Amino acid sequence: MDTATREQAWNTEQLARPVTRPSWRIWTYRASALVLGCSQRALREGVVQRTAGRLPCITREAGGGAVLTGPWLVSASVALPPDHPWVSKGLIDSYRVLGQLHQTALQQLGVPAHALTPQQLPLAQQTHSVGAPKWACFGGLSHWEVVNPEGRKLVGLAQRRRRHGVLLVAGTLVGRPDWHLLCEAMACPQDEPFLRSSTVSIAEILGGASAPESFATLLRTLLERAL
Repeated sequence: MDTATREQAWNTEQLARPVTRPSWRIWTYRASALVLGCSQRALREGVVQRTAGRLPCITREAGGGAVLTGPWLVSASVALPPDHPWVSKGLIDSYRVLGQLHQTALQQLGVPAHALTPQQLPLAQQTHSVGAPKWACFGGLSHWEVVNPEGRKLVGLAQRRRRHGVLLVAGTLVGRPDWHLLCEAMACPQDEPFLRSSTVSIAEILGGASAPESFATLLRTLLERAL
């Protein structure tokens, strides 16, 4: 079973029963897979047809847009009880600590980055939104997602809320994604230039090869301390 499938199976399992204590996983990927948001289920058949079944296509529990997993991505899944301090103050605030934790991880690597506060988001969206593809997770900006000083997106966030638990997920670009593959699979080749210019990876900022395992280890350590 590929990592993306195992990841989504773990996420689904966490919300299948009451969440009584925090649990989390960090994910790295050897191969590509396309993960659709829960509201994009109807798009799966078209993706499978366009890629002739060679690209695994999975639907996740959390919302948001499509994500292409691969060696360029490190993801985090965090399942929390509904009364946990991270998620008990409403939808928007539920992203705050996880976004700030990613900001800290990136800064410890020497990557200048900040999580977008509710006050900063409107201006960031205004300068980012022209031509933004709504179908792609990394096409837009939301509360507490992480960007570099130029406003290019590094970390995307999503969540799934149920009465008995909340699932938070995050994806960090450690390397440059295969935007061409993603856009062709989604039948949106015209959106490739935007995704290339509006995002940035750790490897691009630091001027070296991507190191997903190093970032995954750091992120795991920070989550263990926080939770």
